[in-house]
Amino acid sequence: MSNIVELVSRLARPATRAALPVVAAALLWTGPAAAMTIEKVVSPGGIEAWLVSDDTVPLIAMDFAFDGAGSVQDPESKEGVADLLSTMLDEGAGDLDSAAFQARLADLNVRLSFDAGRDAFHGEMTTLSENRDAAFDLVRLALTSPRFDAEPIARMRTQAISQLRRSERDPDSIAGRLWAATAFAGHPYGRPANGTEATVTALGRDDLAAFHDRAFAKDNLVIGVVGAIDAATLAPLLDQTFGGLPATAHLTPVPPTAPKSGARAEDTFESPQTVIRFGGPGLLRSDPDFIPAFVMNHILGGGTFTSWLFEEVREKRGLAYSIYTYLLPYDQAGVFAGGTSTSADKTAEVVGLIETEVRRMATTGPSEQELADAKRFLTGSFPLRFDSSAKIASQLVGLQLDGLDAGYIDERNALIEAVTLEDLRRVAKRLLDAGDLTVVTVGPKAS
Repeated sequence: MSNIVELVSRLARPATRAALPVVAAALLWTGPAAAMTIEKVVSPGGIEAWLVSDDTVPLIAMDFAFDGAGSVQDPESKEGVADLLSTMLDEGAGDLDSAAFQARLADLNVRLSFDAGRDAFHGEMTTLSENRDAAFDLVRLALTSPRFDAEPIARMRTQAISQLRRSERDPDSIAGRLWAATAFAGHPYGRPANGTEATVTALGRDDLAAFHDRAFAKDNLVIGVVGAIDAATLAPLLDQTFGGLPATAHLTPVPPTAPKSGARAEDTFESPQTVIRFGGPGLLRSDPDFIPAFVMNHILGGGTFTSWLFEEVREKRGLAYSIYTYLLPYDQAGVFAGGTSTSADKTAEVVGLIETEVRRMATTGPSEQELADAKRFLTGSFPLRFDSSAKIASQLVGLQLDGLDAGYIDERNALIEAVTLEDLRRVAKRLLDAGDLTVVTVGPKAS
């Protein structure tokens, strides 16, 4: 779970039904992250993309996102519309109905998928370079001329409802929704991102078209491209692909907020164990203390087998199989959160241990050796974020969404190395000593 902490993790929707063996075989990135050169390419029409050009492998990976256009833009009583829209954009566009669009993807061996996050709406495309122009044109059609035909809407809506019903039988999903609703009551972050059965059932073509028309535009678009393409070729393709979008998005303002502290909620659910979710206020990604907080979190609960919580809850007492914490920097709220599961009769004990370790981090902080070990792990594992073209493209978009410049990739490890014990203790007190954790539990009642 520690990979969530630096960039909001994207829950990848299953790959398009197109066959992908050739693309999958070409995904490995052959150069180290340190050797990357990031170019800022601006099209004749003023559309900007970040490009890492490398023709070693005949592959192009493109990630793009519409900032601010995630599920926070779902109108009240229409929760789930962004998520449903993400399933519809490859279900027919322009003159191609659903079957024809999917056949075209398969024929070209193009991978195209979409995902609605909380704050942004994401898309990704991977293609062999020989199919470059046709692949970019399919992206154009999906974004600017989606059909929203009745049959695929009904099919995707049924699929979404089926997934919601499955999630209602999953204690982890229930706990995640309950924690968000408790910590962010009355705010868009507290609403179910995938909607409810009632809201999704009521969604129709007009709802999808309205969200699409107001949320996708050139002024909230960010793009990352990696692979066998140069700047001169990419620049006109940007206009051809994205130039038909409106100039300006019309988004509903989302107010700044913070998760509540000290709230408690529970849901009785017959399952082998009780799921525990906990957390409270965190930091925005722009906060100067984010990197020290990132290192602190690794020591407390982000390091899977080395963290304080893992040691106290699993290693010493065997009360849980896993336990984790992470920092989640939404656009309008910073979140510190974590989770675990245990037997129902041990729930209070585990919650007490979590609270004790959080207080200990806030008051005493780690040792010099623990800080050194965390730095070594976090700097050593960083290149794994860049071991494929698709991962690099995702990172390029993530940096832009977070307001970081291209030089951050080269500076990031130095920023971690610069964190001192004093920095870490200061930020631990600031972050963890501000109020009690908000805790929710989902599971059987303790006997």
